[in-house]
Amino acid sequence: MSTLTILRHGKSIWNKEKRFTGWTDVELSPSGIAEAKHAGQLLSARGVNVDLCFTSYLNRAIETLRLVLDTMNLSHVPIQKDWRLNERHYGALQGLTWWEATKKYGAKQVLAWQRDFDAPPPPLEVTDTRFPGNDPLYAHLSPTDLPQGESLKDTLARFLPFWHDIIIPELTRGKDILIVAHHNSLRGLMKHLENISDADIANIRIRTADPILYQLNDALVPISRNSLRQDSTISHFAQKILGNWIQRISR
Repeated sequence: MSTLTILRHGKSIWNKEKRFTGWTDVELSPSGIAEAKHAGQLLSARGVNVDLCFTSYLNRAIETLRLVLDTMNLSHVPIQKDWRLNERHYGALQGLTWWEATKKYGAKQVLAWQRDFDAPPPPLEVTDTRFPGNDPLYAHLSPTDLPQGESLKDTLARFLPFWHDIIIPELTRGKDILIVAHHNSLRGLMKHLENISDADIANIRIRTADPILYQLNDALVPISRNSLRQDSTISHFAQKILGNWIQRISR
């Protein structure tokens, strides 16, 4: 069996301000730094092995991973960064607080953009400074590959080729993998791994810096999932979904 550990970054300064962050490259807040160190302590106490790490291009995830590895005395473990692990791009919502967005678009519409699997926010113009094509960090990519705004469905579609082409081969070789990424890129992965429906994924929330451990069988199907923080807010409903899925594939 391989172990896949997924970890949302520690709380950022925009999480604290309740802003739609998306691809905006903000830093960890002081509490987010403490959360990341605590996540490393939890992983060490559990004896979790890490052979290879993956993270996004965004500093809040990169810094969280660095703090986790430093805390675990695993700074030598290889890290691969990829833009496809970035957070969902929130389009024209990016940078707005939740209250600013609801004042502009209405609470019902904003909630639909947040919760519905296939509901992209208003797209950015390519001339907008928030469009990734205007950021030198993504200059090596074609502008047509870069999002102007994404639904969770779009985020998952962007991530899955990386999962299949890069991460799965490493898991197949028996490597224990740590992925430090973002709320929606990780929710998309959970949806894929556990076969969660488009409707049910709306009930899944992942706390910042809450390590989640999957044990995978030889077919890379989850046989268990454990959160290391006792106060985890991953819903019991999600645990039930995984239990039902495991029962079906075991028949």
